[in-house]
Amino acid sequence: MEKLIQEVLVSKSMEVFGFQITPNMVQFQKTRKDVEGDLTLVTFPMTKLFKSSPEQVGEKIGEWLKSEITFIEQYEVIKGFLNLSLSFAYWSNQLQEITQEENFGWVNEPSNKTFMVEFSSPNTNKPLHLGHLRNIFLGNSVSEILKANGHHVIKTQIINDRGIHICKSMIAWERFAPIDNSGKRETPQSSGLKGDHFVGKYYIEYDKQLTKEALEIAESWRKEGFSQCDDESKETLTKLFEVMESSADDKKKASLQRKIAGFTKNETTLQRDAQEMLVRWEAKDPQVYLLWSTMNGWVYKGFERTYNRMKVSFDKLYFESDTYLIGKDIVLDGLKKGVFYQKDDGSVWVDLTSDGLDEKLLLRGDGTAVYMTQDIGTAIDRYKDFPDLSGVVYTVGNEQDYHFKVLFLILKKLGYSWAENCFHLSYGMVDLPDGKMKSREGKVVDADDLMEEVVQMATASTKERGQIEGMSEEEKRNLIEMIGIGGLKYYLLKVDPQKRMKFNPDESIELTGNTAPFIQYAHARIQSLLNKAANESPSFTFVIGKEEKELIKQLTTYPKIIQEAGEEKSPALIANYTYELVKSFNSYYQSVSVLNEPNSDLKNTRLTLCGSVGKVIASSMSLLGIEVPNRM
Repeated sequence: MEKLIQEVLVSKSMEVFGFQITPNMVQFQKTRKDVEGDLTLVTFPMTKLFKSSPEQVGEKIGEWLKSEITFIEQYEVIKGFLNLSLSFAYWSNQLQEITQEENFGWVNEPSNKTFMVEFSSPNTNKPLHLGHLRNIFLGNSVSEILKANGHHVIKTQIINDRGIHICKSMIAWERFAPIDNSGKRETPQSSGLKGDHFVGKYYIEYDKQLTKEALEIAESWRKEGFSQCDDESKETLTKLFEVMESSADDKKKASLQRKIAGFTKNETTLQRDAQEMLVRWEAKDPQVYLLWSTMNGWVYKGFERTYNRMKVSFDKLYFESDTYLIGKDIVLDGLKKGVFYQKDDGSVWVDLTSDGLDEKLLLRGDGTAVYMTQDIGTAIDRYKDFPDLSGVVYTVGNEQDYHFKVLFLILKKLGYSWAENCFHLSYGMVDLPDGKMKSREGKVVDADDLMEEVVQMATASTKERGQIEGMSEEEKRNLIEMIGIGGLKYYLLKVDPQKRMKFNPDESIELTGNTAPFIQYAHARIQSLLNKAANESPSFTFVIGKEEKELIKQLTTYPKIIQEAGEEKSPALIANYTYELVKSFNSYYQSVSVLNEPNSDLKNTRLTLCGSVGKVIASSMSLLGIEVPNRM
C-alpha cells in the first residue's frame, strides 16, 4: 500500500495539485497505537510545496487518496501526520496473497548482485569456542537473509592454518606427546580425542612448558639482581615475585607467573624454536611441511563434525598458507611503487598517519608475513576468483575494528576500487554468567561442550514436560537436538550484533519468553491445529474481523523486515519480529475460537490465517538457521 500511495501521489500530483511531488517527499512511519489507522503518512516534507500547514496538507491529501484508492476507508489528521484506515477487503486480499505466495516475504526476482560472506575463520591450533558460535551463526544467518533479498551469496571462511601459533602446537606435539611401545606418538585416533581438541591440547601444553621455562630464566635473572633488565622492568619484576610468593590463591599465583614469564619468554628455547620452525615452514622445509599438513588434517576432521552438528556449510574455502604468498608479492610490489616503505631492519611498513591512523607493519625484518599481509592477499584473491562481487562481508569481532579500517584503506591505496564494497560486520563479545559452563581448560568455553550441554538440558526439560510420549527414539533425538541447538542459535542471534551480550544456557531452552523453544512450540501448535482440520473445505469466502486484521497487518510487514535485516546485516531484526508475531498469534489464539467456530467461512479464514503465521514462522526461523518441529 505504501508503494501504491507513493506511485499515485508522484504520478498524479501535477494533475491534481498543480505541482510535482517527488518520491523522497512521500514518507511513512509506524502508526501509533493510541490513534486510529493502519498507515501513517508524514506531511511535513510537503508543506513548502503546498504552501500550507501540515494539518491542511494532510486534509487535502487524505480527501484525495480516499476518493482515488478504494481500499482507503477513512483518514484522520493529527498535526503533521495523516493516519489512513484500510478496509477489511484490503486485508482479505493481503491474506490471499500471503497464502498463495510460496516464499512470502522473499524477493522473487534476482538482484544480479553477488555477495561473499566470510565467517568462522578458525585457527588450526585449537577447537572452536563460544566466540566462534556467535560468529558462525551470525555469518550464516546474514548469508541466508541476503539470499532472501534476491542476492547470490558465496559463504566462505579463511582458514588460519599458518603462523607462529600453529608452530607452537607442532613443537609441543614433537616434544611432549607420549610415545607408545612401538615408538609412535599419540594421535587423535589413539587418544580417542576429536582432532581439533587433540591439537588444542598441545597448544595449551606449549604455553604451560613455555611459562615453566620462562619462569626458570626469570629466577636466574633474580639471583643476578635483574642485571639484564632496565630499571623499570627490574622494579616491576621484583614486585611481581614478592606478590606471587606471598599469595595463597592458586589462580592469582598462576596469573602472576604468566606475567613474570612474559618478560623472559623470548629468551626461551621453546619460543626460539617455534620462530625457527615458522621460518622453515615459509621456506617449505619438507619435514616441517609434513608435520604441518598432518596436524592440520586432524583439525579439519574435527571442525567438520562441529559444522555438521551446527548444520553450517561453506561454498568456498581460502587458506592463509596460500593467500599470504599473494600478500607478500603485493606488499613488495607496493614497496617498489612507493606505497609502502622499508626500515633499516628490512621490515616493510605503510604510513597511514595522514589518514588519521598510524604506521602498520606489513612484513617483518626476516621476511615473514603478518596478519595484515595475508588479509591483503586474501581480499585480492577473492576478487580475482569472483570479479563480479558486489561486496564482501567480513564477520569478525569488534576487537578487530581498527584492523579492518587499516585493511580497507591499504587496499584503496593500492588502487583497488572494490575496496569501497568491503564491509566489516562487527559484533560484540559473548560472556557467560559466573559459574556456568566450565570448559575443560578452564579458560574458554568449547563450542562442542556448549552444544552438548544445551542439548542435554533440552533433553531433561522435554522429558520433564512429558510431551514426547509416542515418539520413536529417532524422533525424540531429532526434536531434542532441534530444541537445544535452535535455542543456542536464537539466543546468540536475537541481540543486536554490535552489542556485547551475556549468554545464559538455562534461558536459551526455556519454553517461555524470547526463546527459540517458545517460537518452535507455536509452530508445532499451528501444525497440530491444521492437522485436526485437514478435512475442512478448501473453498470459502474470507471473513476478516478486527482480530484477524491486526494479525494480518503484522504478517504484511515481514517483507520489509527481511529487507531491513539485509541492509543492516542484522538477524536480530528477524528474531525479534518473529517473537512479536508469535506473541500476537498466541493472544489471537486465546481470544477467538478456531476449530469450534460455527461460521464455516470464518472458521476457514482463521485456519488459513493460522497456516500463514506458521509459514512465516518457519520462513523466518530458517533465515536464522533454525529448524521448527511439526510436533513438540
